[in-house]
Formats: sequence, C-alpha cells, structure tokens
Amino acid sequence: MTPSPPALLVKGLHKNYGDVVAVDGLDLTVGAGECFGLLGPNGAGKTTTIEICEGLTEPDAGVVEVLGRRWDSDERALRERLGIQLQETQLAEKLTVDETVKLFRSFYTRGRDVNDVIDVVQLGEKRSARVGKLSGGQKQRLALACAIVGDPELLFLDEPTTGLDPQSRRQLWDLIIELRASGRSIVLTTHYMDEAERLCDRVAIVDHGRVIALGSPRELIASLGAEHVVEFTSPGAADGAIDLDALRALDGVTSARVHDGRWTLEVSELARAVPALLAELRHRNLALGELATHSATLEDVFVSLTGRQLRDA
Repeated sequence: MTPSPPALLVKGLHKNYGDVVAVDGLDLTVGAGECFGLLGPNGAGKTTTIEICEGLTEPDAGVVEVLGRRWDSDERALRERLGIQLQETQLAEKLTVDETVKLFRSFYTRGRDVNDVIDVVQLGEKRSARVGKLSGGQKQRLALACAIVGDPELLFLDEPTTGLDPQSRRQLWDLIIELRASGRSIVLTTHYMDEAERLCDRVAIVDHGRVIALGSPRELIASLGAEHVVEFTSPGAADGAIDLDALRALDGVTSARVHDGRWTLEVSELARAVPALLAELRHRNLALGELATHSATLEDVFVSLTGRQLRDA
C-alpha cells in the first residue's frame, strides 16, 4: 500500500522583499492529520511562509508541495481541498452570517451543510445578524466557518486569535481542537506560546525566516534541561552585581542570564535552587526584590535560543 503524502512539504524556501529577507532557506514537513504550529515573533517570516504555502505569494526559490500537489500545475484541485483563514479577513459587512457562509460554500463543488457549519462555530443565534454587527470574536468564528465550509483536508490558520479577549480565544481553541480530532491536517501560525502548547502536535520556532527549533512542545521544553524558571530582582543592584557563573554553579540551576536588572535562572529542582539562591544573595549582602517561579514553557525555549523575550523580538 502506497503511503499517503505529507499534508505539506517545504524545502529550501526563500523570499525577499527588496533588501529584507523574509524567509531564509526554510524546510518543513507536516504529516497527515497533524496540527502543526509555526511560532515566532511578529516579523519572523511566519505569515510570508504560510501565504506561499497557500498559493497566495510566489517564492523566490524552493519547493512547496501541498497534499502531494504543486501550485504551478494543480491550483484548481488544491483550492477544492484547502481551507484558509487569513490573519485579517475582510467580509462584506452588509451580508448576514447565513448569507456569508452560503457565499463561501458556493465556491466549492462539494462541501459541508451551511447550517451545520454555523452551528459548529457557535453562531446559530447570530444566523440572521449582519457581519458588521458581530463582535471581534464572532467575526473570527465566522472566518473559521468560511474556511471549513468546503470540508477541507488541510486547514491554514494564520494568527487566528490575535486581538481576541480571553473568552473568545478559548472558544476558538475549542473549535480548533474539535477540527483536529476529526482528522484534518492544520497549519497554525501564532506568537502565543500557550496557544501552541495547547493545540499543536509539533511546532517549529521561526526567527529571522529560519527554523531554529522543531519538535513537540514537550520535547522542546525538555530540551532546556530545566523544569522550572526562577526570575528575581535585587533593588539597586546593577546587571553585573551578581556573577552569572556563580548563579550557574548553584545547586539545581542549569543556566542563568540577566536583562535590565532582572535575573532569570533555569532550574532542574526548584526546592534546591531557591534556597541556594537566597543563600547566595545573603552572602553578597544583596536584598531580594521580586521572586517569581513558573514551569518551563515554549517562551523560555525561545529566550534560551535567541537571548530575547518573544514580546521584545
């Protein structure tokens, strides 16, 4: 039996805009039935990459195969098999929810029942409401309805929850989890690391147009060699007031760094590292200001790889 092709295969992808390198030799493989995340800060090249994969942007170099086909020879067939939610979807504000989904359903030879799709995205009560009257979260769910009404095998979601309030984000997460459970392949771009940890089977962390880490969220977090992160400040202490090598040598600490008066320790055992840190501060006659701990996350992986906070990147 011939194995199914990957949902998405990308090799040596390059894209420049003038002197700006948006994508720089990027390679990706997304398996059938996988929810795959492209993670990174704004400007990392995520949206350019996904637009090339969607057939909306021409690459300067590289190979893109979607569901075993290529855009230059199979565009019409591919459009029938894909669902796309753009970073910003401009829908006709005078149309109702029902009219909008029916319009998008008409683009496909085969697809899902319109009423069923509206119910799936929890807009049944807004069926007759005009798009311009919907909230931000409702508009995002409507955009998702338009993306899935053709019953796609592969779904592209570009920053689907950006700008949403926490409740709307959670609602959209639940919908994506249901789509993943139905066996569809999903490619998701986001700069929310908690979103990727919750939704994705595997993730690629992208920075400056390149993949700098690839694996499951659990694998990438485990690669830190630390289960927890400790952050602390010391009032009046300059960045060089505490020797980083001394911090790295503390019991249970695997790495240490400092930025703008805030020290960050990656630690393997919290119960050993925190007492050792407090003893070190006493030894240096330094006061403790803030002290915070959290379980290691994909955000910490990004910082470890780049030396920058995701929000500052």
